[in-house]
Amino acid sequence: VEEVMHFLDRSGRARVVATAGDDRQLAEAVRQLEPEVVVAEPALLDARPAAGVVLALDTRESVGSLRAAIRAGASGYFVWPAEREELVGATAAAVREARRSAGRATVAAVHGGRGGVGVTFVATHLAAALARRGSVILLDLDPVFADVAHALDAPTVDGERPLHTLADAVALGEDLGPQQLEAALWEHASGVRLFLPPAPEEAVGLDPDALEPVVEASCSAVDAVVLHLPRGLDPITSTFAARSDRLVEVLALDVGSFRGASRALEALTPLHLGDRIGFVVNNAVRSDVTVGDVDRVFGRPPVAVLPSERSVRAAGERGRLVPARSRMARRFDRLAEALAPHPAGAPEHSSEDL
Repeated sequence: VEEVMHFLDRSGRARVVATAGDDRQLAEAVRQLEPEVVVAEPALLDARPAAGVVLALDTRESVGSLRAAIRAGASGYFVWPAEREELVGATAAAVREARRSAGRATVAAVHGGRGGVGVTFVATHLAAALARRGSVILLDLDPVFADVAHALDAPTVDGERPLHTLADAVALGEDLGPQQLEAALWEHASGVRLFLPPAPEEAVGLDPDALEPVVEASCSAVDAVVLHLPRGLDPITSTFAARSDRLVEVLALDVGSFRGASRALEALTPLHLGDRIGFVVNNAVRSDVTVGDVDRVFGRPPVAVLPSERSVRAAGERGRLVPARSRMARRFDRLAEALAPHPAGAPEHSSEDL
């Protein structure tokens, strides 16, 4: 039992909220906590716990065990430890589906294998594209540098602290409810909402446990959440890359960028990101490294190619986004659609091919 619990927790794709030793404890835990997934031995499932998804797990396959799983309405049956990778995959898929059904936000994390590839540019413009489709929160999980606030020309703490910051939201922890969340957010003219960066001394001490309630509250409040991940491969990056629905890896067309991305993805291999990774080529220019090399090196073509444009550099220097009707913005509309397809009945936006 401890092996299963620790394996699921360490995967980063599921969080164990309770354990049970018998069917009564299981039923009570489900009633109180309303988990999205229950993983249990078939012998504990006779009471058919009223959970969204039930996955049966046993140390060996037998007719009796399979029949008990079928009677309980289990969505999957796994043998431990031989099928542990399949178990974590099914668990993560069930969690994502449950959250979509409950109207929870689509989470897109944006990362770059090395500095200078344009992670902040992609994160801010992707958030703006998602804001044209619905509500969105952009979370800068690298607040020491405050790159997101600078890119959006957001106000920063200057000593008097007239505005709330990310540190104020973190301080509330599990008490961060919808009203407190709304009061803590600053809204950009594009409709993107974000937490203003805290003072540097407050930002240094932030860790995944402190940020988790803020991310969870954000996911419950809007249609989409964009996570601007730190430059390095620290615990914040690995934790929230694992929790995201899509990881956007930003590349430049040079060997250093490809090497950095390869090393980053190799380090993130234990998170089983698989098809959730999408590559975006930013600031594409003619070079010895081509767009086609993305497929050859990483095994899949990029989901978007963003050409080098002087207007983009000019906007960035002024702390502005590119205009919503520009060709570049339309490329981000297409990227947003690829990462978070429109729900039925939602309005479409015209855009050109990538």
